[in-house]
Amino acid sequence: MKKSLSALALAAASMIVLTGCSTGADGAGPEGGETISVVASTNVYGSLAAQVGGDRVEVTSLIDSAAKDPHSYEATARDRLAVQKADLVIENGGGYDAFMEELREGSDATLITAVEFSHDYPDATVEDHADDEHADEQPEQDHEHDHEHENGDEHAHDHAGHGHIAGFNEHVWFDAHTISHVVEQIAADLAALDPAGKSDYEANAEALSEDLTAIEAELDALHVKLEGTPVFITEPLPGLLAAAAGLDDVAPEGFASAVEEGSDVAPATLLEALALIDDGKVSAVLANAQTGGSETARVEDAAKQADIPVLTFSELLEADQSYSEWMRSAITDLAALGE
Repeated sequence: MKKSLSALALAAASMIVLTGCSTGADGAGPEGGETISVVASTNVYGSLAAQVGGDRVEVTSLIDSAAKDPHSYEATARDRLAVQKADLVIENGGGYDAFMEELREGSDATLITAVEFSHDYPDATVEDHADDEHADEQPEQDHEHDHEHENGDEHAHDHAGHGHIAGFNEHVWFDAHTISHVVEQIAADLAALDPAGKSDYEANAEALSEDLTAIEAELDALHVKLEGTPVFITEPLPGLLAAAAGLDDVAPEGFASAVEEGSDVAPATLLEALALIDDGKVSAVLANAQTGGSETARVEDAAKQADIPVLTFSELLEADQSYSEWMRSAITDLAALGE
C-alpha cells in the first residue's frame, strides 16, 4: 500500500455499516443466526468462496472492478473494517495484493493465501504433499500445517516479504490445479467455522473441483495441440495459462518484468520485440486487458498491422461470471490459435 490508514479514518470507519458482510464476533456466525463473513482481495477468490459457501456465507470482494489495480490499490477504512470483522479472509499473496497485509493486522480471521498452494511457491516441498496425485511433478506445501503459526495462533501465517518473488509468477488463479487446492481449503476452513454446514461445503467444493479437473483436462488436450507455438507475452499475467496450453513465450527477456513493474522497457529490448513481430515469428500476442504502457501498445499495434492476433486477459471476473466460465472463455481464445 502506498498510504497507511490514519487513526482518524479508522475511527470514522467504525460508524460505517457494511453491506454484504456479517458481523464476525460477539455471537456472530451461524451459531448466532448470522452467516459466515468472507472477505476476498479480488472477485476471483470471492467467486470461489461464494460457490463453496452458498447461502451460508456473505462474501465481500475488495477489488471487483477493472478500474482498481491490486498492485497499487490503496485500501480504505471501509476495507479495513470489513477485514477486521471477517471470519475468513482470502488473499492471493506473493506481492500481488500486498495491501491486505496492513488490513489484516490485529485480525483473528482464518487466512487463506493462494500462492502457498502453488507447486512453484518457494517454500513448497515434495514431502509436504506426498499424497497429492501430482506430487511427483508439482511439489506443494502442507496446508493443514499452514494454519498454525509458531506462536500457536491457528489463524496466523508467516508472511515475511510481500514484494514480488524473483522467478515466481504470482498470478496463480490461472493455474487450475492450484485453485483446486484453494477450493479444498476454503471448504475445510468454512467447515471449521461452521460445523453444521460441513456437508454443504464439501458437496459444493466437490462439484467445483470436478469442474476444475475438467478444465485441467481441456488444457492438457490443448497442450498436445499447441505445444511449441510461439507467442509474445507482454507481462506475466497469462503466463501460467499459456504454459499449461503448451505455448512457448518468445518475448525478449526483461520485457514482461519491466511492464509489470511499471518501468521503461530498454530500447534494445523493445527493438528486439518489434523485430519478432515484424518478422512473423510469433503466432499471437498475449496481453493484460487492464494494464499496459506505451511499449506494450507499440507491440500490440505492430501485431495488428501484421495480422497477428492480440489476445487479452483480465485479472478479474466480469459481473455474474463464475471462475469456470472465465477460465473456459480464456481457453477458447487460446484454442483458436490452433485453427
